[in-house]
Amino acid sequence: MTTAKRALKKYFGYDHFRPLQEEVIKSVLQGEDALVIMPTGGGKSICYQIPALIMEGVTVVVSPLIALMKDQVEGLHANGVDAAFLNSSQSAKQQADVMERITEGSIKLLYVSPEKLLSHEFYYLLLQLKVNLFAIDEAHCISVWGHDFRPEYAKMAYLKKQFPHVPVIALTATADNLTQKDIVNQLGLVNPKKFNSSFDRPNLSLNVAPGKDKFKTILGFLRQRPHQAGIIYCLSRKATEGLSEKLKNAGVNASYYHAGLSAEERARRQEDFINDEVPIICATIAFGMGIDKSNVRWVIHYNLPRNIESYYQEIGRAGRDGLKADTLLFYSFSDVIVHRKFIEESAQKEVSHAKLERIQQFCDAQICRRKILLNYFGEHLEENCNNCDVCKNPPRVFDGTIIAQKAFSAIVRLKEKVPAGILIDVIRGSSRQEILSKGYQKIKTYGVGKDIAHQDWQQYMLQLLNLGFISVAYDEGNALKLTAQGREVLFGERLVNLVHLASMKSDPEVKPILKTGKQEAREGLFEALRKLRLQISREENIPPYLVFSDASLQEMAQEEPTSEFEMKLISGVGVRKYQLYGDLFINEIVEFGQKKNQEAKKSGESFYQTYEYYKQGFSVEEIASIRKINPVTIYSHLASLYEKGADIDLTEYLNSSELEQIEDAYRSLNETGNVKDLYLFMKEEVEYYKIRLGISYLKVLSSS
Repeated sequence: MTTAKRALKKYFGYDHFRPLQEEVIKSVLQGEDALVIMPTGGGKSICYQIPALIMEGVTVVVSPLIALMKDQVEGLHANGVDAAFLNSSQSAKQQADVMERITEGSIKLLYVSPEKLLSHEFYYLLLQLKVNLFAIDEAHCISVWGHDFRPEYAKMAYLKKQFPHVPVIALTATADNLTQKDIVNQLGLVNPKKFNSSFDRPNLSLNVAPGKDKFKTILGFLRQRPHQAGIIYCLSRKATEGLSEKLKNAGVNASYYHAGLSAEERARRQEDFINDEVPIICATIAFGMGIDKSNVRWVIHYNLPRNIESYYQEIGRAGRDGLKADTLLFYSFSDVIVHRKFIEESAQKEVSHAKLERIQQFCDAQICRRKILLNYFGEHLEENCNNCDVCKNPPRVFDGTIIAQKAFSAIVRLKEKVPAGILIDVIRGSSRQEILSKGYQKIKTYGVGKDIAHQDWQQYMLQLLNLGFISVAYDEGNALKLTAQGREVLFGERLVNLVHLASMKSDPEVKPILKTGKQEAREGLFEALRKLRLQISREENIPPYLVFSDASLQEMAQEEPTSEFEMKLISGVGVRKYQLYGDLFINEIVEFGQKKNQEAKKSGESFYQTYEYYKQGFSVEEIASIRKINPVTIYSHLASLYEKGADIDLTEYLNSSELEQIEDAYRSLNETGNVKDLYLFMKEEVEYYKIRLGISYLKVLSSS
């Protein structure tokens, strides 16, 4: 593992492995099969790339999409690793060249499609190579329960039969228990080690909004996130085209992507998005699995996803670099109807309907949304996340332990074999023929909950499900099962808080955080570094994030490294990256600092002169006349000085009515601080300079 850590620093610029990576790598180096469930952005690739770099021979990586292979190989090349891919996008000569390099032993990682892996030609090539590992990426595609079933994946069990001594590692971002079992069986893995990384992505904010005024909401969302890259997922091709057109008409640089476009056009649009030429893409779910873009800052679901697995996989494309990212899901019953129609035309109807119901429950829930997601994947979160719309606008709760115990006792007495509907009928003492014919009226908990309405029991059961006290066995007729946490409640070892049904509400208020001068300066440096990165990426014809990730740029903006030693301490700056770009970014940081110092000195001198005249009792008009400066500029000086703590009375220039009017507009526009927006919002009734003074007054008031 010492060698592994050296390789991690040398090639990828990281000092430490992320959670579970080290354990997975140890298992692979010991020759064991493994199943790795690790969320998008959790660092799955490192789990097989590091072993490939330090073991003798070649690692074969099976990847479902050409774009994904291309991104992975380009990323490895940027880090100084010799890797290649074989797929249908290459000419016969290109493939022959790759095969020659493989047989020479110069390639450490070879990416192939499942179709290529299953070809006779490739099988004979494998017999000539020293293969040290097979890595199956996006392994959920193997399973019929997975959301992107791929028939070729189901034939890969031959790997263990033909190469029994070569370890196989299967990796995916999302897989419930059914899918995990299926992956192991389909691949024929031998006593695989299972690694379930935490599904918690605390950097992602989770928000659900009603499906009304969607376009207006999106424009407001984008206005608060200028220059950020994001994906808007739509249910239909027509919706992607229509929304993209509306955004462009509103002055937003956006494009669309769906399977109806030609392969060449899809590739071009994807490249434009990856290379930051078009920051926003409106897409169907055909878009995303092949995107290895680390600086996607937000994901919007214009329509309801078909299940929680899809939702989690898609929001996982935001914030892969670990920085703050936002998600927004629009929820409407019309989307549910469309999904139900699709399900009726497909296989696996019962399971698909149940999973659609769970994503509905997620949207309707009034408890921490992160708890619901983690519980769905078998992970329990004790505390609320404080980074979802429900946590930020919490409903009232009460001690619901007795209610929970009644339900849990009935589940146990019914031997965990009935779905929620029957359970509620039993608890409420229903005399339906189905209940009586099975003798359910004889169990001790029959009728113990008749004082609670049926629809209220449904809501409480939903909360208990989302809290992780019960689970649903989809392959057993949706039977309810009691979890370990649920048993603790049943036996009086744990209390349960439930949400008062009357307190459930929607349309949460979002309050953005005010930025300090230091934060604004850091963001200015980040933007300068981002522009330099974009310039380099265009010159070298590679995606910007392959130069440096947003996370690396943020750390540079924070730490301001100005030497080789300091730059190599930045996460993501390995040996090769420093050789290529280190000096360029150090120079940019130094120049930015010099420029800011000059501006600050010049600005400070001007502000100081204004303040000296103000303290002497001169009016704004007199100061402007003396200094030969526009009075509006003098007001701006006073506003800035006030924010910095200067002893200035801004109410001298604003009456209480004007200040109240500015405050109402400021709050209505989510405290954006944009003078022009406020001016237009107030129908041009309050002068610009007064709005500027009012904003400064409110900022200081909020921070005090």
